[in-house]
Amino acid sequence: MLYRIFSCCTLVAALGLTAPAIAAANTDHKTVTKSSAKKSTAAVSKAKTSKATTTTKTSKTAKKSKVVSKAVAKSSNKQITSRAIANARKDVSVSRALAMSSTLDNPGVQSVGVLVLNEQNGEIMYEKNADSLTPIASITKLMTAMVTLDAQLPLNELLTISQADVDTLKNTSSRLTIGTTLTRGELLLLALMASENRAAAALARTFPAGQATFIRKMNEKAQSLGMRNSRFYDSTGLTPNNISTPRELALMVKAAHRYPEIHDFTTSSEYSFISNQSGRSMAFHNTNPLVKEVNWNIGVSKTGFINEAGRCLVMQATINGTPVVIVLLDSSGKYTRIGDAQRVRKWIETTSTSRLRAG
Repeated sequence: MLYRIFSCCTLVAALGLTAPAIAAANTDHKTVTKSSAKKSTAAVSKAKTSKATTTTKTSKTAKKSKVVSKAVAKSSNKQITSRAIANARKDVSVSRALAMSSTLDNPGVQSVGVLVLNEQNGEIMYEKNADSLTPIASITKLMTAMVTLDAQLPLNELLTISQADVDTLKNTSSRLTIGTTLTRGELLLLALMASENRAAAALARTFPAGQATFIRKMNEKAQSLGMRNSRFYDSTGLTPNNISTPRELALMVKAAHRYPEIHDFTTSSEYSFISNQSGRSMAFHNTNPLVKEVNWNIGVSKTGFINEAGRCLVMQATINGTPVVIVLLDSSGKYTRIGDAQRVRKWIETTSTSRLRAG
């Protein structure tokens, strides 16, 4: 009996010692399982991250490849455009020159044809290729305006844009749709301020004696101003056959400055009207941003552009109290002509100050 009791006690003790060990073993097994699971999850996560990184790198490489392709295409387009413009200019004898640094004798302008004239005493302050004939684009419209005003036609007469005013030479666009009706004065304003080709075409087409007579009067006016080598074939300047020189254009700008309407119209910054076609308000702006600058005192302004002429700008302005005519022809780049005008102004102000100090 005592032996059985002893055996039972021994068995209970043995079980008591074994249970903690089994529990510990179970705990260790769970810990190992969790650790393995964590390692497995981390491995999967790392693999996903690696895959995502690889995908991102691939995506970036693809984007870079696309950017390079676009850059190559853009460069190719620029080369094609440059060749086209070069071919368009092949009959123009003037060669493009790099801009020089501004000095007391040179304003450092980049335009190919330049003339800066002291309107007060006739002194040529600076010139470059001043006698080279070149297309003049919409600078033409100053002559169109003078012929229109010389005829003393009523500026309040209503004129309507027709199919005949549409540009079929360069296929330029216009917001003056066929059927738009405006006064002659409004068409003159839009032709000078916004360089509207259909407006300029309508002025010549509706001339009482006809368009051919209008063009003839443009050439007669040029001859009367001493513009011996200048020629006009249309009222818009879209044809490259309209040619002149910087020196002769200075004569035209001086003459245009004597017309109050040309002064008012070329220096207006914007004009709005209600279209009889759409019933909506239409706003037009000056093609020369300098007319909005308070530090410029501009009497006459006209811009021009066709491929054969490059970007052009003529101005009459008062600088340092001196009336000056500035002619800038065949500028490359959208803002070069404006930059050249600023350089001329700064040069005149600087040289005037220098001469006063020296005197």
